[in-house]
Amino acid sequence: MSETTEGSANAEARGNGAARPGVQAIDRAVAILQCFSPRRPEMGISDIARSTGLSTSTAHRILASMQANGLVRQTVQRRYALGPLLVQLARSGAFPTTLRDAALGAMRELRALVDETVGLHELLPGNQRAVIDQVESHHALRRTYTELGVPIPLVYGAPGKAMLAFLPRAQAEELLAGPIEAVTPTTVTDPAELRIELDAVRQRGYALSFSERTPGIRTVSAPVFDHEPGVVGSISVSAPESRMPEDRMYELGPEVVRTAGEISEVLGCARP
Repeated sequence: MSETTEGSANAEARGNGAARPGVQAIDRAVAILQCFSPRRPEMGISDIARSTGLSTSTAHRILASMQANGLVRQTVQRRYALGPLLVQLARSGAFPTTLRDAALGAMRELRALVDETVGLHELLPGNQRAVIDQVESHHALRRTYTELGVPIPLVYGAPGKAMLAFLPRAQAEELLAGPIEAVTPTTVTDPAELRIELDAVRQRGYALSFSERTPGIRTVSAPVFDHEPGVVGSISVSAPESRMPEDRMYELGPEVVRTAGEISEVLGCARP
């Protein structure tokens, strides 16, 4: 972006009341930070200006302020890299480092909202999943996970389908290629039917299970992503069929997606 174009864009934003100087400076600083990656741990000012669309003089001014605050540093080659403040924050323990640590608070909030059992499921090597924690409903008749840590194929149940839908397509197809045995009378065993379901999961953001893995239990689940971003697990709400008619499942879906999004943010996944 040239000085003239940049100035025009700034004037237009000011006319819309959206480019207050402080806010604009933060937006530009964030854009600069997003330039750095494992492939580009160090960058020259011209590269930064080109990547952000800022003029060289504007980039230089913002970088000077960021360097003074520890957000970037200069190398001996006078290139820029991420600064010591970011390293300090990352290593201070302020950020949860495990899926369980990131999810527990949000799980309790979701249970308080719906008063059904909330489960946390982790993607395992070999494209299986395991239940790693739960916050149980207060109802006398409730879903209680007893198989914590036990590997479960992704093709079974809403938590697995929520992950399966967001795996790379080639990995998902490998899992759909093998025979799928029925573990309950309603287990989906037809790969073509599962593909249709996975397309629906991608569109609405959550998966449903109508007693497909555990008899008498219906579940709504949404995927959790990390900073890569890649799917690393899922969050679920489960209840006995008597308290989980189909219309309630669709009502709960957006709340489960919202909770999964909060957990994903804690793990470093930026929301769309």
